[in-house]
Amino acid sequence: MLPSFPESALRLRQHLTQFAPLSDEDWRLLVPHLRLAPLARHAVFAEQGRVAADVGFVLEGMFRQYYTKDGEERTSYFFFEDQLIGAYFSSLTGRPSLVTIEALSAGCCLTFPYAVLVDLFGQRMAWQEFGRRFAEYLAVGLEERLVSLLLLSPAERYQALLVSGDPNILARVPQHYIANFLGVTPVSLSRIRNRTA
Repeated sequence: MLPSFPESALRLRQHLTQFAPLSDEDWRLLVPHLRLAPLARHAVFAEQGRVAADVGFVLEGMFRQYYTKDGEERTSYFFFEDQLIGAYFSSLTGRPSLVTIEALSAGCCLTFPYAVLVDLFGQRMAWQEFGRRFAEYLAVGLEERLVSLLLLSPAERYQALLVSGDPNILARVPQHYIANFLGVTPVSLSRIRNRTA
């Protein structure tokens, strides 16, 4: 059963206002463009090689973002309830996405076109502030991920995940995807976990 639209829209508004205050008038400009989008397990929200037009807000379920090179998938991020998802590089540039975002469980998103968001940036200062603060949030997350991959050992990356990572990753994501995210094999992850325990 799909979540109700009013409740879903309220959750999205509460999330967006963590980045910038939105008046009722600001909010009303986005509401007509919101759509509930149920997704089956393994359905894709964004697909490598296709231009990504929509941004989503996860209402239910979990999602994995990954790159594919030479047939090998490399997990870069996980998304859970009350997070925004999207292939932002593709949406910003209009070029085909470099990533795939796949549902790891049945789920539902509240979606809206990225082009609408760009229009809102030009219309209202509150939306401009949201865009700037959200871009800063993404930049910080990207740098944290790069530092993790470039400077930390696999064991240190796992330790960082235990200490400051999203608890949803360890509690809900299958171990082979966690291993892929950390850049190790499942066997190596098992050894790291045993040493950590």
